[in-house]
Amino acid sequence: MSTLAATQAPAARASEVGRALPRVRLALAASQSLYHLPLTLADRLGFFRQAGVQLEWLPQESGAKALSLALSGQADVMAGAYEHLFGLHLKGVNFQSFVQISRTPQVSLGGSTRSGVAWRSFADIRGARLGISALDSTTHWMASHWLLRHGLSTEDVVFVPVGSSQGVIEALRSGSIDALCNPDPVMHWLEQKNDVRLLGDARTLQGTRQLMGGAVPGASLYAHADFLQQHPERAQALSDGVVQALKWLQTAGLTDILKTVPSSHWMGDRAMYLGAFQKLRESYAVDGWVRAEDVAHAWRAHAKLMKLSGTLGPRPILPERTFTNAFVNKSRAR
Repeated sequence: MSTLAATQAPAARASEVGRALPRVRLALAASQSLYHLPLTLADRLGFFRQAGVQLEWLPQESGAKALSLALSGQADVMAGAYEHLFGLHLKGVNFQSFVQISRTPQVSLGGSTRSGVAWRSFADIRGARLGISALDSTTHWMASHWLLRHGLSTEDVVFVPVGSSQGVIEALRSGSIDALCNPDPVMHWLEQKNDVRLLGDARTLQGTRQLMGGAVPGASLYAHADFLQQHPERAQALSDGVVQALKWLQTAGLTDILKTVPSSHWMGDRAMYLGAFQKLRESYAVDGWVRAEDVAHAWRAHAKLMKLSGTLGPRPILPERTFTNAFVNKSRAR
């Protein structure tokens, strides 16, 4: 039996039994992007159902909008950038990451080749209309890090929220924006079509360390501490599914990826999609475990941005309280 068939078999058996599974409402942005590939795999391969939970996907145009669903109680869990947790804890809102999905921000930044700008260096971005998914999102924060690293200010560009779906391509090609920071496969597609010239890359481990000065956590699943305490079996099932998907990714072939990921995610070009995946492959978490040193480093970097924007505030936070590995430890032991 092939690897793909073997992993699908338990899910098929669970489905045949027809048992009613508890449903978890999951809010996320760019749901068809490679940013959330492990979640797509865990769902499509039946790992979540096998673990005893069923997902209700609540796709949004940005992480900020997904977070608003979680805060309002319209979503139980959010999948998104780790940095959202810092802002929540500064406000006294006790959300915790309980399984890590990736270990880089998985975004890149490029200038439009139709803008008339040569884009010889990052300095050329001064005065540009820079497309991001939304304010206070990972694309906004990473773009800000690049600006500061190159001696510029966040006031040297005009941030333009354009979401994270295929509509961003039209925004770039129509001239509504001069540059773009977004996840793959959109950025890789634009790069392959020669629509953007890459200026910054935080998709690889090396590129992330160069930008951030060290390792940082990427996407995670997180929820309010009350949800984790009141529904530990659901959080455990989500952790089990993600960890199993991460293990599957370590040995999966390109054919397995194509067989599992819906063609609607490919942007009409499976070769391009696989190329984007290959570039990102090392960025996915290995075991779902959140590392305290990575969180501490991410907090120091994010605190600098918040201080510059005047949003840091007087309330101190303890970075180690933004996550728990209790669920992942059990998932890894199974």
